[in-house]
Amino acid sequence: MKENAWLSYSEEQKAELEALAGRYRKFLDAGKTERECAAEAIRLARAAGYVSLEEVQEAGKKLEPGDKVYACGMKKMLVLFQIGKQPLENGMRILGAHIDSPRLDLKQNPMYEDTELAYLDTHYYGGVKKYQWVTIPLAIHGVVAKKDGSVVEISIGEKEDDPVVFISDLLIHLAAEQMEKKAKVVIEGENLDILVGSRPISEKDETGKTQKDAVKANILAILKEQYGMEEEDFLSAELEIVPAAKARDCGLDRSMIMAYGQDDRVCAYTSLEAQLDVPVQERTTCCLLVDKEEIGSVGATGMRSHFFENTVAELMECAGDYSELKLRRCLSRSRMLSSDVSAAYDPLFASCFEKRNSAYFGHGLVFNKYTGSRGKGSSNDANAEYIAAIREMMDKHGVAFQTAELGKIDVGGGGTIAYITALYGMEVIDSGVAVLNMHAPQEVTSKTDVYEAYRGYCAFLQEA
Repeated sequence: MKENAWLSYSEEQKAELEALAGRYRKFLDAGKTERECAAEAIRLARAAGYVSLEEVQEAGKKLEPGDKVYACGMKKMLVLFQIGKQPLENGMRILGAHIDSPRLDLKQNPMYEDTELAYLDTHYYGGVKKYQWVTIPLAIHGVVAKKDGSVVEISIGEKEDDPVVFISDLLIHLAAEQMEKKAKVVIEGENLDILVGSRPISEKDETGKTQKDAVKANILAILKEQYGMEEEDFLSAELEIVPAAKARDCGLDRSMIMAYGQDDRVCAYTSLEAQLDVPVQERTTCCLLVDKEEIGSVGATGMRSHFFENTVAELMECAGDYSELKLRRCLSRSRMLSSDVSAAYDPLFASCFEKRNSAYFGHGLVFNKYTGSRGKGSSNDANAEYIAAIREMMDKHGVAFQTAELGKIDVGGGGTIAYITALYGMEVIDSGVAVLNMHAPQEVTSKTDVYEAYRGYCAFLQEA
C-alpha cells in the first residue's frame, strides 16, 4: 500500500485542498437533485466563459479552438466542451459522471389522510437500505408542471426556518416482532410515506361541519397559497424527498466530508472543475454529467439515450466538420474516465472486502479495471495498455492513485456508465473517489481523495 497522501502535502497544497472542499460542499448544498445539479453546473460554466450550443447555432458562429460550449438535456443532463486544436475526428478526452442519487420520489397520486395525519406516498429510487430513511429530517425538492405550461420550483426544508418532513418508525417498546424481521423488510417500501401534517383546516364545509380529511385539506390549502398548486398538479410533478442536512466537515480533524448525494456528485463536481480549469488542449476536452445511472442509465436523460451522440454531431456541424463517418471516428478515438465512486474499505465490515484490492481513505483517486458483479457481469474491463497509459499520466503529475474492486467477488458489486460509452469503441476506465456509507442518506469521503480526484482529472485532460 502506498503512503497516505496527507503526509506528502505542502502547506500550499493543504490550502488548495481545503478551498476545493469548501466549494464542493457548496455545490452539494445547491444541487440535491439532478435538475439542481445541472442548473448549478451551468451557472459555474457560464461564469467560466461557456455559452450554450444553441446560442452558437443561433449566431451562426463557427466553433474554433478554445471555444467553450455546453448543451443541456431536459434540464437533467449536461455536457461541456472546450474545442481543441486538433479536428474532432481525432477524438476527445472525456470525463463522465452521473448526477442522480438514491432518494424517495413522490407517486403521482401521493396525498392521503389517515387518522387525522396527512401523508405523501413515495416510491424509492435506486438502491437504498429502506430502514436508513426513517426518523431523519427530510426535505422536498423538485418541480410542479402545470397544464398552462408554467413550472413551479419547490424546495422545502433547507432554510433554517423551513419545516422538515419525516417518515415515522415503530417505538422500541412495541417493536419486538419488528426486530425479528430481516433488515431488507424491517421497513417495507410501501411504508416509506412522508408525514407532512396533523393540523385540520379550520374552515367548515357547506353544511357547517368540519371538512372530511381536514388535515389533508389544510396541507392542500398551504400548497395552494404558497405555490398556486392544486392536488391534481401532483400528476405532472417531479418531487424528490432528500435528507434536509447540509454538507459538513466530518471528523475531529476535519479530514472528511459528510453529505447526501456524494455518489456520484463528488466525481461530477471534480470533473466539472477540472473541465473549467484546464486550458485549451490539442484534443477537445469534455465533461459529461448524466441522469438515471442509479436505475440503469435508462430514459431520455440516461447514458443509454442518444443525447451525447447527437450533441457531438451538432458540435461537429458547428465546427464545420461533420459527417457520419467523422462522428463515428470521433467517438471511437476518444478516451474517457468514467468518473464514479468506489467502496472505501471499512474495518468494521472487513469480511466484505479483499484487503489487497480495496480502496482506502487518504490514498487518492481510485481506478477500477472492472466493476460489475460475480464474474465481471455488466462490467467494462479496461484494456491493459490503457491502464498503463493512465498510470504514466498520474505519475507524471504526481497524482496519488490506487486500484480496487468493489468488495469480494461473491459478495455483491455494482455498475457505472463505462460499459455504455465503451460501445462506441472508445477506451474507458472507471475512476473516482472512495466513499463510506455509499447510498445512505449521509455518505462520507476523504478530502484528500476529493483533491486527488480533481488533480487526476486535470492530468487526464492534459495528457490523454
